[in-house]
Amino acid sequence: MTAEGRLLTVVAVFFVLFYGNRFCHAANSQICLMCNGTVVNGSAVWDFCTSSAGQIDGRCCLQTDNTSGAVHITGLDVSYCNLIVVEDLSEASTALMIDLSFNPISNLSDLVFEGFSQLFYVILPSNLTCPGGNASWEKTEVKGEVRVCEGQINACNQTGHISWDCPQNSLCSPYGPGFFACSCVESFHGYKCLREGEFPIVEVFGILGGSTILVSLVLWVTQRRKAKAM
Repeated sequence: MTAEGRLLTVVAVFFVLFYGNRFCHAANSQICLMCNGTVVNGSAVWDFCTSSAGQIDGRCCLQTDNTSGAVHITGLDVSYCNLIVVEDLSEASTALMIDLSFNPISNLSDLVFEGFSQLFYVILPSNLTCPGGNASWEKTEVKGEVRVCEGQINACNQTGHISWDCPQNSLCSPYGPGFFACSCVESFHGYKCLREGEFPIVEVFGILGGSTILVSLVLWVTQRRKAKAM
């Protein structure tokens, strides 16, 4: 194989590994295997998954986007997992329903659910409060040993978030229970959306693409030199 051929192979493998991993990430997510067993038969997540034609994978309910073909986690059931601490659920940020009930969790930070903008239904041990507080949910209720948080409220609809928390030339969007994010309106970008005009996407991605190819080339040259020295 020629030097050019080897370089093209290196670049091709890089793109396959990098982008291919993104497409199959949800299906191989470690969070679906964070404890033994599968989604509990007859649980809220089970009923939701089966009624929405989802696929059970370990502790997750997976859905395939009909448009892009990407696989997303729409439900997570880690009840009865003997969890004491929950610090990171970010792999399930696309979930609509999460069940953390019947775990000896004494404290749960709201930050665990930052970015969960689609989350609609959460089941917790009764000693915990709903993420973002009761004001972040249409309905909160304690049923025996569990607390149910239902209907996440858009934080941008609360007083003040649009008027003074987001900078000028930006819009507020929900970003999880009690959280919101600000995104620049069309034709504005940069720090606090102060720069007007189209974002230089060609230049930026051209630099990134060039950097990727350069790194691949350097790696190939280094390996070739080592091979010659042996």
